[in-house]
Amino acid sequence: MIPTYSCNSLDEFALRHLLLSRACVQATSEELKSSYRRLCMLYHPDKHRDPELKRQAEQLFNLVHQAYEVLSDPQSRAIYDIYGKRGLEVEGWEVVERKRTPAEIREEFVRLQRERDERRLQQRTNPKGTISVGVDATDLFDRYEEDFEDASSGGFPQVEINKMHISQSIEAPLTAKDTAVLSGSLSTHNGSGGGSISLVLRRVTSIKGWGEVEFGAGDMQGPLFGMKVFRNLTPRCFASAQCGVQFSSRGVRPSVTTLFARHLDNNTVGYLQWRWGTQSSMNTSIVRDTKSSHFTFALQLGVLHSFVMMSYQYKFQDEDQTKVKGTVKYVSGFFGTVVEYGVERKISQHSILGATVSIGVPQGVSLKLKLNRASQTYFFPIHLTDQLLPSAVFYATVGPLVFYLAIQRLIIWPYTRAQKEQDLEKQRESAALDINRKKQEAESAILLMQESVRRIIEAEESKMGLIILNAWYGKFVTNNRRQERAKVIDVTVPLQCLVKDSKLILTEASKVGLPGFYDPCVGEEKSLKLLYQFRGLMHQVLSGDMEPLRIPKQSERDIDADM
Repeated sequence: MIPTYSCNSLDEFALRHLLLSRACVQATSEELKSSYRRLCMLYHPDKHRDPELKRQAEQLFNLVHQAYEVLSDPQSRAIYDIYGKRGLEVEGWEVVERKRTPAEIREEFVRLQRERDERRLQQRTNPKGTISVGVDATDLFDRYEEDFEDASSGGFPQVEINKMHISQSIEAPLTAKDTAVLSGSLSTHNGSGGGSISLVLRRVTSIKGWGEVEFGAGDMQGPLFGMKVFRNLTPRCFASAQCGVQFSSRGVRPSVTTLFARHLDNNTVGYLQWRWGTQSSMNTSIVRDTKSSHFTFALQLGVLHSFVMMSYQYKFQDEDQTKVKGTVKYVSGFFGTVVEYGVERKISQHSILGATVSIGVPQGVSLKLKLNRASQTYFFPIHLTDQLLPSAVFYATVGPLVFYLAIQRLIIWPYTRAQKEQDLEKQRESAALDINRKKQEAESAILLMQESVRRIIEAEESKMGLIILNAWYGKFVTNNRRQERAKVIDVTVPLQCLVKDSKLILTEASKVGLPGFYDPCVGEEKSLKLLYQFRGLMHQVLSGDMEPLRIPKQSERDIDADM
């Protein structure tokens, strides 16, 4: 009995069938038409007399026709070449101008994705929180600098938590333009503390700007009323203005803050800020952010203190998004000079861990640990010493590195491996029905290929051309992993069907979409292994799933020419 299957409109099978049966993804319209005609001849229902084969051929023929309609349209073709089937499923392409370059289409895709994500975000709250725990560990180092008689008292060094801060906020979309933000915070320092709560009502007035009103109260400062507006002045400039009134036992304290910013180029923004109130100041800064680095220079002149600050961050182009940063800040008055250096690294899909060493005069040496987990931030500033001690700098630098390596090997790596195995198992379970359907599609396609493959083999044998003897696709077992089971499928017939003029050419894309193929091991690394005959000689090749393939190789053709 011939297996049956149900097909979806614009199936990935048909799209890949058209694309990967050609020598190059960037094929011309004539090459696309040639591939389309070839597939129509292969799957045309009138070429099959058996009722079941005829029905299978009709379904595949319709899929190929739908795929050709997509790929023959310049805009749909460009979208598919860049993003595949998922790009065609994004809503909004119907209102996009059709004369677009691939770069412009990529920008439109990002914009449409962002708008879709924003619509989803409007349907739920967006909680954000910060927990900061300050640790006083000066007794670890400063106690050894005291007189001998004081240090001889013995006992363990005292490490204390001297301050804490907790803040949390949630957003509640009221309408398409209005959002309410409720936030609160609690702080304590050396046994005394307080808290505050605020409500912000924000309205998007246009695509160029928004405004908000804030109401707040606290047990330390009293009621607060504030307003803020933001507006894009030009495509390269934007400005914001904020004013507030704080009521306290000392009277009314008004404040005003204005900000003007301009994009100096695609990666650089300049800021000018003026603040009037209890901490009046003027600030100017330049921020340059690229794919590989982040640079900030800031200068502030203020009533309480002024400073010059320069910061540089290098971004490694690795999977863990590692960042190394360094900062130099000179503050006039009591605070002196501060030098900071640190590193930040992604430890899981939603978590980023960072460590920063701060060395200053007269602040001493501090270690700052930060963990970002989704929208939550956990911050642990650890004050090590009030003096510039080389030992404190050494331990602040080496200690977190050793601790991170130990945690990574003992906890993070085992956890991520277990998590990946669980995700892979869930992926297999969710894809089971889809894989079964694609397996049936592949088996049906192979049945329809038999007659064409027979003619291709006869033609290749007559000229001692390219004959695929055996071909397997999937996960192969190596000597180091003998306990694992190979998960491969036989793809001899589908690859022989793609042989043309004694050549087989596959593009740089996953082979899972080729006609007659399906995924035998979802989520695992796959390869393609071939045993073929060319000019009477046997050859074998192993190719990665995403690697392009061209056989016979040039060296094999050269040998044939010499003979």
